[in-house]
Order: sequence, then structure tokens, then C-alpha cells
Amino acid sequence: MTRLVLRPTVLLAIALLCLHLAGPSPLFAQPAAPAAQPVPAASLPRVHFVATGGTISNRDGGRLTAEDLAKSMPGVDRYARLTVEQFANVASSELTLKQWLGLAKRINDLYATEKDLAGVVVTSGTDTLEETAFFLHLTVKDPRPVVVVGSMRNPSTLGYEGAANLLEGVRVAADPAARNKGALVVLNDEINSARNVTKTDALRLQTFRSREYGQLGVVDRDRVVFFSQITQRTNERVEFDLSKVTELPRVDVIMVYQGAPGDLIKAAVDSGAKGIVMAVAGAGATSGTQQEGLAYAAEKGVFIVNSTRAGSGRIAPPRGDVPAAAMANATEAQRRRRQFSVAGEDHTPVKARVLLMLALTRTNDRNEIQRIFSEY
Repeated sequence: MTRLVLRPTVLLAIALLCLHLAGPSPLFAQPAAPAAQPVPAASLPRVHFVATGGTISNRDGGRLTAEDLAKSMPGVDRYARLTVEQFANVASSELTLKQWLGLAKRINDLYATEKDLAGVVVTSGTDTLEETAFFLHLTVKDPRPVVVVGSMRNPSTLGYEGAANLLEGVRVAADPAARNKGALVVLNDEINSARNVTKTDALRLQTFRSREYGQLGVVDRDRVVFFSQITQRTNERVEFDLSKVTELPRVDVIMVYQGAPGDLIKAAVDSGAKGIVMAVAGAGATSGTQQEGLAYAAEKGVFIVNSTRAGSGRIAPPRGDVPAAAMANATEAQRRRRQFSVAGEDHTPVKARVLLMLALTRTNDRNEIQRIFSEY
């Protein structure tokens, strides 16, 4: 019989294999990794949450309060120390312009007096969220962020996303990278600039889009990520001072459509409008008898801003180098129209309205208003 003789190195390898198959041994066990230590609450950034209502709080049987919404966010204490405030609790379309003024003044006061505050989160109904967010974008002067959050489904609906959106809004407000970006809109894991974002679908969760500009960033599991920045004036560079403003001037939006009557423009002027935004067809076309209405508005000293109804595209200011002979041959009505006409640049009609209201709190000079539209 032939005897099998194994070398010592082979025997050692077999022994180690048997130990491995038998499971972990104290002899070869790796030291346990130290447990992650929780971040002390005192060192977390503080975020102030201001609730105004909207679908995010519209539960069957009664609206959720700011405290209710704050409690609905799982794990918020990992990201921020949260303080809460109930400013209002209504549908977004029920917020008044006076409440807009009060909300902007409240946030400016918070930033002026509470230096430890990292950011502010505001809840809003989604139907007019883009208008409220843009107003705050133009009126909050501190570099710290204002993050506007909402939800498309109410708390009594299967798939309610309000708590997740709100938590992500808190994370963005607490992140130092969110500074100096103006007001931000956070829904559906996406961060958009209040300047560019618009509601694009009546029901779908992915409704808020920044048209061809794209989103600023995302809120992912591990961190908040920003990809881009806006270049228009924001934060400390905004020039609108609301400290002595008690009422915003009336500005109406009139849409251009085939055969549209000019008497709607006249009615707005006679009802006290200080400005009119024309949601023009294409890059400036009107229809029907609207030109008569616009001549009437200019005669009464009412500013007219042209903003395209197309959803995207820029309306450029008129050329400043109009030949003197051309102006000399213009009628008084034509000169008057030019004196009170403003190009809306790339602002949508509803946002052009917000900007014109604020511009009129500062000036009645057409060139200054045009500058404002070009810089914001």
C-alpha cells in the first residue's frame, strides 16, 4: 500500500480551511468597529419652520398644524434643531397679498434677530406656490436660504409625500451650500430656483419644473447636492424694501387669444390697476381690439409688461437707438405706449406680475422698471 505523505505547509492550509468553514474563531476575530456616535443636538444647525397651510396639511376632518407636520418627519433630529410657527393654515389661493407682505417681513425679522438660524422652511399649497416662492425670492435679503415646500397629495391620501418633502426641505435649509441661492423650492427630491420653477401638471408628483433651465440640485439619501447656480440678483443684492410698504399696487394679467377684446384692459385700468401684464402670443402679438385697450392704459399712465404665454422664451427690451426721425414722426399715442411699455424678459406672466408689483413700490420710471426686469 502506498502511503500519502503531506507536507507541513499543506497541513497548515487544510487546518486554516477547516477553521474558516467552522465559523469565526476568537483567535482570528477582527475587533468590532466603534459604534457611530450621535451628533450632539446643540451642534446641529437650527431651522425654523413656518407653516401657511396648503394640501400638505389638508387632512380629512381638519388641517394639520405646524406641530403636527413637524412630528411627521422621521429622523429630522439627525439633521437640524427644529422650531415651528403657524403663520396661516389656508389653501395657497387664499393667501392674501397682505399676508405675503407679512410673511416676507417675518422672515427678514427672524434673520435680523436670530443669528444662529441656519435657514427657514415655508410650507405652501402647490397651486400658487411658485408665486409665493418668487415673492420671497425677491424680498428676503439675507444670504441664508428660504426653502418652500408643498405636496401634491393630502395627508388622507395613499402615497402622501408631504412628510418626505418637508424633511428634505429641512435638510436643504440646514445645508451651508444652500446659502446665496435665493428662495428654493423642494419637492420630489429635487431643488429648483424660485425664479425659474413653475407648476407643469395639475396632479403628478413631478409637476415642478424649471423649464429649459433645469433644476439646481437634488436631495439624495446621503447628502444634498447642487449642480448649478442662478446669476440674477438675489439675497443681499435685492433692492426691494418692504419695511414701509403696507399694500402692494394692483397688477392684473390679461391673456392674448384670438379676437380678444380690449375692453378687459380698460376695465382693469378703470378698476385701479397700476400695471398690466400681457400674456402675449409668441414674442409680443396681441389680437382683437387689445391694441385699443393698451393705448387707453398708456394714456392713463398704467405700465404694460409683455410676457409670453408660450411657457418659455425671452422677450427682449425694445432697441434704445430708435432714430430721432422715427420718433419725431410717431404719434402722441405711440410715444405714450413706448413710455409705458416694458419687456418681461423670460419671466412667466404670473411671475412678471409679482416683479412688477414690487418694482412699482420703488419707481414709476419706465427705464428703471425695465432695468429691474433685466436684472432679476
